[in-house]
Amino acid sequence: MLGGMHYVTYAPLAAAVSNAGGLGTITAVTQPSPEHLRKEIHKMRTLTDKPFAVNLSFLPAGNPPDYAAFIKVIIDEGVKVVETAGGRPGKWIAMLRDAGIYVIHKCVNARHGLAAVKDGACMLSIDGSECGGHPGPSNSQTGGFLLMAMVKKELGDVPFICSGGVGCGEQLAAALALGAEGVNMGTRFMATQEAAIHDNIKKALVESSYTQTTLIMDTLKNTERVFLNEEALSAQKAEKERPGDFEVVREFVSGSK
Repeated sequence: MLGGMHYVTYAPLAAAVSNAGGLGTITAVTQPSPEHLRKEIHKMRTLTDKPFAVNLSFLPAGNPPDYAAFIKVIIDEGVKVVETAGGRPGKWIAMLRDAGIYVIHKCVNARHGLAAVKDGACMLSIDGSECGGHPGPSNSQTGGFLLMAMVKKELGDVPFICSGGVGCGEQLAAALALGAEGVNMGTRFMATQEAAIHDNIKKALVESSYTQTTLIMDTLKNTERVFLNEEALSAQKAEKERPGDFEVVREFVSGSK
């Protein structure tokens, strides 16, 4: 499965994954409005006739998206699979399930996963701390190899896929051996021709070491694993000076810091 990545998983990349036999995913809130998402879904269908998913993340934000409007578009357009992430979006999962949509909820431990299943999620995507994007708070992170072995016991018959730090066939085989139904891959797909990011970013990903990542926004309870560069270090410095202040991120993103 192609993991939902903001400003990366547009229709061309998602369609390429679906056409190759995976489950391509386009990201809803990357789009500037629900109607833009509708257009992206239409574009997706011109590029593939295979199954695909839409990612809808419910993460801390200064100006939260109109989730209900995005969900209405997803339902209206007959999308069959939605990947959700963040918090405990019970009422949103309920809206999707009432429309007959298969919901895969991404989370970082079995407790959160079982809560999502209680809310109606059909499958879980279990994130190890290696994942790019959102690995959960640093004080509660668990590596994928340990996490997969433990959640299998805790989840019982609930199906799950392995997410975080997956980039090769050997890891897929390991995930299947640990009881997962498959894997969720994000960053690895960024280094493809179809990914709509600058070639220099792809080059940096290919040439870098697995040690060249770091965490930001931990004090904001919105932890992200990102590339270790000057910008990330600047964000960490600003956070340290003003912990828990969301304006730090707003100023950092806007370029005022």
